[in-house]
Amino acid sequence: MACLFSPSAIFHYMNKLKHPATILQNIWNQGGRSFTAQSTPHYDLLVIGGGSGGFAAAKEASELGAKVAVLDYVTPSPRGTKWGLGGTCVNVGCIPKKLMHQAALLGEAIHDARSYGFQLPQPEHIRHNWHSLREAVQNHIKSVNWVTRVELREKRVEYINALGSFKDPYTIQAKIKEKSFNLTAKNFLIAVGGRPRYPRIPGALEYGITSDDIFSLESSPGKTLVVGAGYIGLECAGFLRGLGCNVSVMVRSIVLRGFDQQMAKLISESMEERGIRFLRKCLPRRIEKLPGNALLITWTNDNGQECCEQFDTVLFAIGRRALTRELGLDKAGWEMCSTRSPN
Repeated sequence: MACLFSPSAIFHYMNKLKHPATILQNIWNQGGRSFTAQSTPHYDLLVIGGGSGGFAAAKEASELGAKVAVLDYVTPSPRGTKWGLGGTCVNVGCIPKKLMHQAALLGEAIHDARSYGFQLPQPEHIRHNWHSLREAVQNHIKSVNWVTRVELREKRVEYINALGSFKDPYTIQAKIKEKSFNLTAKNFLIAVGGRPRYPRIPGALEYGITSDDIFSLESSPGKTLVVGAGYIGLECAGFLRGLGCNVSVMVRSIVLRGFDQQMAKLISESMEERGIRFLRKCLPRRIEKLPGNALLITWTNDNGQECCEQFDTVLFAIGRRALTRELGLDKAGWEMCSTRSPN
């Protein structure tokens, strides 16, 4: 049977070794059955996913002499958003978030600048141009996409922009638009990452957005409801408020679940001081579109009372799901378990 690895598994062992290349070299030597001349696979390693984990592993494997390909394809979000090579971090995660966060910090600094002698108009008369920020952010992302492509080429890693799923333990069926073709390999590295989840309520898919969409919106999101109080939701709420948007955060249970709650309390209090409203112990029920593109959001609170309010944008940040469901792992003979180790 072919060998299957995740980026975290490879780098967990690499970090424990004085010579990290040793573990990958062992993978090539031990990673599968003996192939005859007629059944030699197309690649030594086929990486499914072009994000940070897959990209780093592909480069390392190629440097060790393996024949490597990266299979990467971005399925458009329900709002039609797509992006290039580099995964979530480059395109719809860390990099654009940090750029917009920096822009928000500059906006907040304006409020203090006059006290330090800068001759600026009153802060309320200073306007932010969303289109200019979006263009700057997207141009930077595209430059990183290009550098990533160049690095793969320099490392002799083949890049295949296609959607892949297992056909059998050694074969991937790749699809580009209406065409499909097969790729074979001795080893496979699954590095597909995840995508945001949507709640199962009327109007969520039709009218809601996620972190996949916020960084490429054509116009300012305006009055925004962020549904979810994890770190992604709070990051988005924070930079949107810093850019001048009216922001509310809907919290199902507690802010920053899984984090130290003393720190979570300080963070939420700081955000409230900056003008962000928290709707606590509330659940969204439906989204309706009104004339003029406004959205009517209906939710219930912990008393069961139904409330509604108009917003310009609803951003869901209720968690993410791994994209392994689409891989056809059952055809490759792999069994799934719900925990890190089999029960």
